[in-house]
Amino acid sequence: MNDRVEAGASQQPAAEPSPWNIPNALTVLRILMVPVFLVLLLAHGGDDVTTRWWALVVFLLAMLTDKIDGDLARKYNLVTNFGKIADPIADKSLMAAALIGLAVIMELPWWVPVIILVREFGITALRFFMIRIAVMPASRGGKIKTVLQTVAIGLFLLIFPLADIIPSVVYSILLVFAWIVMTAAIIVTLVTGIDYCVQAVKLYRESKSGGTDGDGSRA
Repeated sequence: MNDRVEAGASQQPAAEPSPWNIPNALTVLRILMVPVFLVLLLAHGGDDVTTRWWALVVFLLAMLTDKIDGDLARKYNLVTNFGKIADPIADKSLMAAALIGLAVIMELPWWVPVIILVREFGITALRFFMIRIAVMPASRGGKIKTVLQTVAIGLFLLIFPLADIIPSVVYSILLVFAWIVMTAAIIVTLVTGIDYCVQAVKLYRESKSGGTDGDGSRA
């Protein structure tokens, strides 16, 4: 996620490509999939197995479009200002819908989405603010965080539909594993959030003291 922000910052094409391209179309599609996913997840209070399977399918397809549009944007230099804005909106909207939806149907406690989403939207706002000073690229920890969140949410979406299919022991093991992954995701989410704040303070102080030049690189 956010790969297009870094790609646009590093490549700096002479002329911005047209926003009418496949990566942006996939981003828009992902945004449109968010309400579809949420309706499927919340249908019948989250107790309908069929709609829960479809919710999982839509979630996985949406995450796949995120991978594809990022790869295409980098490979064919299709980075646009629209993509830089819409891509993180699509990503955060999908994650928010999944976490809040799982909390609404009481399969996650509310403190989980609160912690994750406060960090996600807070750091996104911070990065947009810091663009005037310097680009803050996604760290390796941030990418690990995204993978952990995706896997954890996928597991929680999967557990309910499997409940009547797999043995209770396997169900319990899967539930414990899902919580282990979610806990790891929360820890990495908090650690990377603190790291971004530290970077932002450092860059801000350097800009005030003349330590960075106009394009955000070190003088």
